[in-house]
Amino acid sequence: MRLLVVEDDRDLNRQIVTALVDAGYAVDRAFDGEEGWFLGDTEPYDAVVLDLGLPRKDGLSVLGEWRKTGRTMPVLILTARDRWSDKVQGFDAGADDYVAKPFHMEEILARLRALLRRATGHATSELACGPVLLDTRAGRVSVDGQPVKLTSHEYRLLSYLMHHAGRVVSRSEIVDHLYDQDFDRDSNTIEVFVGRLRKKLGADVIKTMRGLGYLLAPPETNGDASHRPR
Repeated sequence: MRLLVVEDDRDLNRQIVTALVDAGYAVDRAFDGEEGWFLGDTEPYDAVVLDLGLPRKDGLSVLGEWRKTGRTMPVLILTARDRWSDKVQGFDAGADDYVAKPFHMEEILARLRALLRRATGHATSELACGPVLLDTRAGRVSVDGQPVKLTSHEYRLLSYLMHHAGRVVSRSEIVDHLYDQDFDRDSNTIEVFVGRLRKKLGADVIKTMRGLGYLLAPPETNGDASHRPR
């Protein structure tokens, strides 16, 4: 899952980004409203952390412009303002959640997990597909109750597929959501990561759909009959 943090306080920006990367996300950052607006308008983020008091373009304007142009990614607003009227403005502009400064980093992580779950139709922090269980809160994966150790990129890939279980996901979509902006992207590595996941999960839950991409589904599910998995 790929996130964007737009916060002009460089220390706070770094702290948030570090916490999110440690939690298994790919993260881009911006330090002013113009840069944040451009990234959010051109990159496919799964969620955004957006400060309101930004230089060059304030957060409410950034959010309003995103929504007007059809950008629907969940947005968590951060602000030092704690008046109810500011919260109302934020929600009316299209915010999905709101946190006032100062805050505990665990609250940011929990609220983002909730936003990502809701955006993909999941009700709890534990995502299951057949024998595979991914605990987004603890960042742990297990198969039939036995823990499985994954690298950071393997975890990101599985997390994205688990959040979108039952839907065919193309390689290009995975690349867009697996890596941050500065990473040297190569779609060929996705097949390598998928192969590693299949070996570690020990279950046929990741299916290759010829010419389309990958489908995460329980072993007994064969997918669309017109696109038999390989």
